[in-house]
Amino acid sequence: MLKIWTDGSCLGNPGPGGWAFIATNGTDIAERSGGAENVTNNQMELTAVIRALAATHHHSEVEIHTDSQYVKNGMQLWLRQWKNNNWKTAAKKPVKNKELWQQLDTLAQNRKIHWVWVRGHAGNVYNERCDELARTAAEKLK
Repeated sequence: MLKIWTDGSCLGNPGPGGWAFIATNGTDIAERSGGAENVTNNQMELTAVIRALAATHHHSEVEIHTDSQYVKNGMQLWLRQWKNNNWKTAAKKPVKNKELWQQLDTLAQNRKIHWVWVRGHAGNVYNERCDELARTAAEKLK
């Protein structure tokens, strides 16, 4: 199974942001990162997973490691209800980052995704590397 680590970073929130992912099949490792101006940390966390799933579309089963409870809970707990409520929260407010959630939902269709939350900045090698890549991408936009 392909294992993927993702992270997003933002300088200012909103401000310049970066996203990154690392994918490994246990033998080979691929790293990707990029940035965007005037974004939020949550937008970059979502973008990291979107970019990872788009790049690994030929894998039907993946394990995604994220330090974002927002992303993990959104996919596992909130997404179905948001869709049933016409993209409104339980408080009847519009879902923030709706377009990114829709992209992520589309990319997740017909795939088995195992979501793993990892504590950020706690020594996980791949999570730390993703953080470094995302932060570097954001800093290039300052």
